[in-house]
Amino acid sequence: MLTDVTAFAPATVANVGIGFDILGHTVESLGDRVRVTRIEEPTVRIRNISGIGGELPLESARNTAGRALQAMHSSLGLSYGFEIDIHKGIPMSSGLGGSAASAVAAVVAANALLETPLSLLELLKYAMEGEIVASGSAHVDNIAPCLFGGLILTVGIDNPRVKQIPVPASVRCVLAHPHMHLGTREARAILKLDVSRSDFVWQTANLAGFISGCYSNDLDMIRDSFNDVIIEPQRHSLIPGFMDVKRSAMLAGALGCSISGAGPTVFAWAETQYAEAVRGAMVAAFAAHGLPADHWISSIENFGARIVKS
Repeated sequence: MLTDVTAFAPATVANVGIGFDILGHTVESLGDRVRVTRIEEPTVRIRNISGIGGELPLESARNTAGRALQAMHSSLGLSYGFEIDIHKGIPMSSGLGGSAASAVAAVVAANALLETPLSLLELLKYAMEGEIVASGSAHVDNIAPCLFGGLILTVGIDNPRVKQIPVPASVRCVLAHPHMHLGTREARAILKLDVSRSDFVWQTANLAGFISGCYSNDLDMIRDSFNDVIIEPQRHSLIPGFMDVKRSAMLAGALGCSISGAGPTVFAWAETQYAEAVRGAMVAAFAAHGLPADHWISSIENFGARIVKS
């Protein structure tokens, strides 16, 4: 029986523009590591948080990793407990799924310590409890891809159905993270509660076209469908220079460009041969607005959270 396991969980791009709260994909360039140790006391406690986590709470109920394990511990009625060490590799409030990654890494590591390991779908429900701590609501567009890997469509909350969608092999994800903070709660609070019928039809068509393009390897269909007409127009003003960043990415050859999750990170899909030019254009556009930006180019592989040490 293992007593000490470390899991890695990758960063994620939620929404992918046209799939608000239902689409997301992994970013292999960065992620969180969580070490879970089995202890005799039947409780969940956080021992240490390192990396770029800022002032994250050590109180389990207020921490996404701690809350996810509390939900697992309570549901399973375990006679033993867990001690957690978190190493944050994802910037806080970046729109790259940092809160989800910690929760997912925690449940994946703890799962390896159970006498009877649970399915990924069961782990998803516990990780969702952790995500509520960060955003105030249960949504799985970060958690599902972080756990299952690749580009993921998730339908439903109480009984989620998870589908891995193929991504054309030539596509890369380009990310530019400006040095600013934008909280998920703040970005969700500004959203309208209703949309016009025309926007609903347009967005639905774009989502269907995008998924169809992924399945059929049709880059032109992906490009034509990569247009969020509902969420992005409401949020882009929260990110200084966003429209210039998007315009620059498209001129450099991107298939599409939008806000990663709640932002402020901006992501683009581009074919491999254009990825470097797209990255340079996005970073330069942010710099023109006085914002230095971290940047990455990542493939979209079907690799989710996994054990890296036991």
